[in-house]
Amino acid sequence: MFLSSVATQMLSVAVSWDLYSRTHSAMVLGNVGLVQVAPTLIFTLFAGHAADRYDRRWLMVVTQLAVFVASLIPLTGNSSVVPLYSCLFLAATARTFQWPVRGTLMPNVVPAEILGNAITWSSSFFELASVSGPAVGGVLIAVSGSRSVYALQATLALLSAVGFASIHYRSPERVQSGAPSLRSLLEGVRFLWANKLMLSAVSLDLFGVLFGGAVALLPIYAVEILGGGANTLGWLRAAPAAGAVVMAITLAHLPKLRKPGTTLLWAVAGFGVATIVFGVSRNLWLSLGALLLIGACDNISVVLRQSLVQGKTPDAVRGRVLAATSVFISCSNQIGAVESGWAAAWLGTVPSVAGGGVATILVVAVCAAVSPSLRRWRE
Repeated sequence: MFLSSVATQMLSVAVSWDLYSRTHSAMVLGNVGLVQVAPTLIFTLFAGHAADRYDRRWLMVVTQLAVFVASLIPLTGNSSVVPLYSCLFLAATARTFQWPVRGTLMPNVVPAEILGNAITWSSSFFELASVSGPAVGGVLIAVSGSRSVYALQATLALLSAVGFASIHYRSPERVQSGAPSLRSLLEGVRFLWANKLMLSAVSLDLFGVLFGGAVALLPIYAVEILGGGANTLGWLRAAPAAGAVVMAITLAHLPKLRKPGTTLLWAVAGFGVATIVFGVSRNLWLSLGALLLIGACDNISVVLRQSLVQGKTPDAVRGRVLAATSVFISCSNQIGAVESGWAAAWLGTVPSVAGGGVATILVVAVCAAVSPSLRRWRE
């Protein structure tokens, strides 16, 4: 999973840089989110069905090979907008099928009594990949161009496929093949809708992060606002993950939070405040500090939400429930990128990002007011 995440982050940095270098358009950068969220909206229910019906290990292998194929598209030499969008679409389709499988594998590998701690450590490795991927990608672009990034990303994608093939896990007896019915596809949605606490937690993530899509505009901040280049972009992309790594390791060594609902609300509010600071900053170090805080607050949300969903969902429907939650997560990140890109094109980059942070804080206030189950969530 670490190698897979590094490859994904490197691909994202290289594609964003190439798109900005060729178009200098905030709209084109914002539409990256639209291209990546489309597979989630189209294939998520089928991905959840597959995770609950087919061999999860081999689903990861096949989808990782699809990521490898996606990385070959820009290596053909055609780096215009349409091929790069196609690369992102194929990689995002693979990740749509990977998301519920990753979540269902963890409880089949780790004993239930340490699952929460394992999720925290897994998040640490993911965030470590999110730090190293953009940083290495930015350096490679500056030294030898984006094609070297695509080549290394393809290699990592193949290595991760080998890693997935060698996983040994407790395969649930109920895993079986079968054509998806409408009732089966919607089982995860029904479960999520019936669980008000779980629904409130993922809804807060959706609407809170939806307006905080500053990451989509980092190429503009790196070049036009902070006066840097590819190296600056790499460090800006790595900063949120660095903050998340520190927070994940901290959480792993702390006892269980007694009031996770209140903590979640404060974490998303902190995400909004940090987004405002980053939006108005003209200093590289202040911008990096704000992005570190964004990553730290986001990691608290990720760990609490994943622990709730993975720990409280029956294995028979876990894939479909995780698929349903992935719609919330992908929509918050990718549609948030679309919103930021369009708002930046119409209103300007700084008002778009800072205004998004204000909207995030308002979302937290509304969620705290209308969701007593979230306020009263106790471990």
